[in-house]
Amino acid sequence: MRFHSTAACLAFFCGVVACHVSAGDWPAWRGPKADGTTTETNFPTQWNPTHHIRWRIDLPDRGNSTPIVVRGKVFITQAVERDGRRFVAAFDRQNGRLLWEKGTTYAGKEETHEDNPYAAGSPVSDGERVVASFGSAGVMAFDLEGRELWRRDLGPQQHPWGHAASPVILGDRVFVYHGPGPGTRVVAFDKRDGKVLWEKPLPEPVPTQRTDGFKGRLPGVIGSFSTPLAVRLDGRDEVILSVPESLISVSGETGTELWRAGGLNPLMYTSPFLAGKTVIAMGGFNGSTLAVRVGGTGDVTTSHRVWREERSRKNRLGSGVVKDDTLYVLNMDGFFECVDLRTGEQLWEERLNGPGAADASWSSVTLAGDHIYSVNRSGDTFVLRASRKFEVIATNTVAEPTNSSLAMSDGELFLRTWKGLWCISAKGDLATK
Repeated sequence: MRFHSTAACLAFFCGVVACHVSAGDWPAWRGPKADGTTTETNFPTQWNPTHHIRWRIDLPDRGNSTPIVVRGKVFITQAVERDGRRFVAAFDRQNGRLLWEKGTTYAGKEETHEDNPYAAGSPVSDGERVVASFGSAGVMAFDLEGRELWRRDLGPQQHPWGHAASPVILGDRVFVYHGPGPGTRVVAFDKRDGKVLWEKPLPEPVPTQRTDGFKGRLPGVIGSFSTPLAVRLDGRDEVILSVPESLISVSGETGTELWRAGGLNPLMYTSPFLAGKTVIAMGGFNGSTLAVRVGGTGDVTTSHRVWREERSRKNRLGSGVVKDDTLYVLNMDGFFECVDLRTGEQLWEERLNGPGAADASWSSVTLAGDHIYSVNRSGDTFVLRASRKFEVIATNTVAEPTNSSLAMSDGELFLRTWKGLWCISAKGDLATK
């Protein structure tokens, strides 16, 4: 890997290493550190469909991907089911004006969950290019003006619930998890020309946890929809993945497995993230949760596992955040949970009841200062205090269904729903326009 020596280069702890991403950008799903956090604190805590809304634009079809915000542009991935198009769309962050749409058309048959539209993975950018993974339709890269740089076909992605993982960038490499299903693997590309640098097969095991509390669909849908965590730790590049039954790390340089911690269940949706030197990985369908110290070699199940919750109290689809040794996560059924990161002990659990019909959630939470933002499927957003005592600061709604997460950039929140793209900001009100 080549390293940039210019003082202008911004190196993020995980997920992105780039020279052209500003401090206020949100260049990847779960943000600049891939952990749902931002160093900013000046975000709105109260809004409604007309108040503190800078702009809203219609989208052509449903979608679950989360926006990214880079160099004055907002990017989303989009599929249009009626004509097979899958593309990246770029918008002006100032007014929501569509700048360009570029992508491909896929005519093949591809299964997916009824609530998981195609193009569910979010794009990623290093400030010079934007990369998107479209499952069976391949991986594509564009410059920020919409010129195609490269595309690669990874073959069909076959799973009854589809595809959801987002690509990640570290240094000069793009890492794509192509799965779940037959041929599942992680692939490293040169981000400049799309050259395949290595591929690491990730065969899905025959589950061993079917009779041990796992409540997935029988006779056994398994697999991971998790986005990898790409991070430089102690002088080596690692790609950390939640795969069926294990949390693993492979070398970003070669794809060789570095370490493995057992104890996950066979089906998961959340993505691993770092809290200091601890990786958090959560399973779905009442599966297990792991806290693992980084830095090991080989089988670290005994030596580096901090704690394991054998069966979670709820089904987890969205990923959590950590502040002050405390883990916060919104479970799929709308219960918000607070856990001691050091021990795994649950400190409290409360249901978040919003004005919409559905309190359930597919979204990952975000953290700004001591404010946690949590979105449910009705388009309700709860602002909670990051505290070991339960406190809801505000409840807001845009009254549109969503399975996406918030992007946070320069004091503004960007929310993608099944109907539109919203810029939530103290800088404007639709009611006054």
